[in-house]
Amino acid sequence: MKKKIIIINGTGGSGKDTFVDFCSKYGKVMNFSSIDKVKEIATLIGWNGQKTEKDRKFLSDLKRLTTNYNDMAFKSTIDAVTEFENSDREILFIHIREPEEIERAATTFNAQTLLIKRVGLANIQSNYSDASVNNYPYDYIIENTTLEKLDNDALNFVRTLKIDNAKERTKTLKEEKK
Repeated sequence: MKKKIIIINGTGGSGKDTFVDFCSKYGKVMNFSSIDKVKEIATLIGWNGQKTEKDRKFLSDLKRLTTNYNDMAFKSTIDAVTEFENSDREILFIHIREPEEIERAATTFNAQTLLIKRVGLANIQSNYSDASVNNYPYDYIIENTTLEKLDNDALNFVRTLKIDNAKERTKTLKEEKK
């Protein structure tokens, strides 16, 4: 399988990590969050790992500050993509919330985008990052209704990526014969 990069998003509690875990049953997956370095800094200055509304706003604001200062989140994403390219993994999931950062990563890494929605779960509105989750035209949208369905959606998603790869290889072979 040709390596695929997927920008994944969804409001807190929508099932993004569960979906990635299910996908790892069907392909070799790497999982990365653009906010990992931000969380490291937050921990150094007293954040206790909770995700209350206040904590979420703090993390969102800190990400914006570090992005404006030295583009830390995007630089760490570049490092993760490089690690992925040098691995035997087939699919890299990159968690990004902000629409402008999703677009930047999708363009830079030739990535596709995926939104996980959970039926009945309201979007978090206490901060820019969470409030902007639905403000992007995603390539794929998966509705999380049950764990069984989410697992089946993960299987079908990985299969779709593999079919897309087969189509790309066939197209390339046809072009080479011309």
